[in-house]
Amino acid sequence: MTFPQLGKTPLHYAKIALIVVIVFAMVGGIAYLMRSKPIPVVLQKVERGTVEASVSNTRAGTVNACRRAKMSPPAGGQISGLLVKKGQRVRKGQVLLELWDNDLHAQERLAQEQLKTSVTRVQEVCTLAEAAQREANRSQELKDKGFISSQLLDKAVSDAASRKASCEAARGDIEQSKSRIALARAGLERMVLRAPFDGVVADISGELGEYATPSPPGIPTLPAIDLIDDSCMYVSAPIDEVDASKIKVGQFSRITLDAIKGRSFGGKVRRIAPYVLDLEKQARTVEVEVEFDKLADQDNMLVGYSADVEIVYDTREHVLRIPAQTLLEGNRVLRYGSKGVLEERKVTTGLSNWEYAEVLSGLDEGDLIVSSLDRAGVKVGVKVVPEESKPAK
Repeated sequence: MTFPQLGKTPLHYAKIALIVVIVFAMVGGIAYLMRSKPIPVVLQKVERGTVEASVSNTRAGTVNACRRAKMSPPAGGQISGLLVKKGQRVRKGQVLLELWDNDLHAQERLAQEQLKTSVTRVQEVCTLAEAAQREANRSQELKDKGFISSQLLDKAVSDAASRKASCEAARGDIEQSKSRIALARAGLERMVLRAPFDGVVADISGELGEYATPSPPGIPTLPAIDLIDDSCMYVSAPIDEVDASKIKVGQFSRITLDAIKGRSFGGKVRRIAPYVLDLEKQARTVEVEVEFDKLADQDNMLVGYSADVEIVYDTREHVLRIPAQTLLEGNRVLRYGSKGVLEERKVTTGLSNWEYAEVLSGLDEGDLIVSSLDRAGVKVGVKVVPEESKPAK
C-alpha cells in the first residue's frame, strides 16, 4: 500500500517570500530613517588677494599732541591778568597771562626820559664841539699868516678836542639810555606769558590776585597754562622687544581707538625709542610713536585717548590666501571634496596675520574649505552640505 508524498505547496512558498520582502523593507526603512544627515557648514573659497604681516602693541597706547607746553611765567609775581579761558584757541604770540609790572613800566618810562635828556645834551655838546673845531681851523689859518701866536693856536685846538670828547661821551649816554630801556622791556616780557604756537588752552592753574612762581630746579609745580597743539597728533605705544627689529621709521600703520568704534585711522611710524623699557618683569617693550596721516575737525580727536596700533612691515599682493580661522593645528584644513565629503589637506603657509594666511602649496584657487570648525561633528570623512559661501574680502 502506498501513501501520498507530503510536500510544500506553492502557496507556502509565496508566504515565505512575502515575509522576506517585508523584513527587508523594514530593515531598509529603519536604515533610511537612522541614516546621518549631512552637517551644514560654512565654506570659504580659496582666492587671491593681499596678505600683510604686522605687529601690534602689547598694552594700550595713548594719543599725544606733537607739541604740548606746560608753561609758567619766567619770573614770579602776582597775577594781574588772565586773558584766556580753558578750551579757548589761541594764536602764536598771543598774550595768555600777565603779572603785576607797574614798577617795571615806571623804570621804562624813566629810561625813556633819560634818553630824551641824553639826546638833548648830545645836540648841545656836539654843536659846541663843531663850533670849537671851526674855531681851531680858523686859528690855524691865522697862525699860518702870522696873525696869532702858536700859544693861541694850541689853546683853540685843545678846546676843540675837549669838546669833541664831550660829544662822544654824550653819545655814549644815549646808548646807555637805550640799554636801560631794553633792560626794562626785557623785564616786562618776563612778566607776560605768550603762546609759543597755535593751539588750545587745556588747563589753567591760578586765578587773578594769586602769586605765580616758576618751578625751581628739582621741585615740580603746576604749570600756569597748559597749551596743546592739536593740529598734529600721534600715538605712543609699547611694542614687544621681539618685534622691535621688524619696525622701521615711515612704515604704514593702522590706528584704532576705543572711543571711536568701527573706524581705523592711517598713520606712519615717526620714532622708535633707542632703548628697551623693563618696567615689568618678563615684559620688556620698545616705545614706538605712530603719527596720524591726516585728521579732520569732525574727527574730534582728543589728547589722552587710549589707542592701539597695527604696524605693517611686509605686504604681498595677488597671492593665494585663506582666512586664518580655517587653519587647524599643524597647518591643516578641511577641504570640501567630491560628493560633499570632507577631506584633510596639509598646506604650506607663507606670510600671515590674524586675518589671512598666504598659501604656498596644498590648495588650489577655487577650492572650498570649512571655516565653521567649531560645529559638532565636523571632521574628516563626514558628509556636509554648504550653508553659506562667503567670498574673501
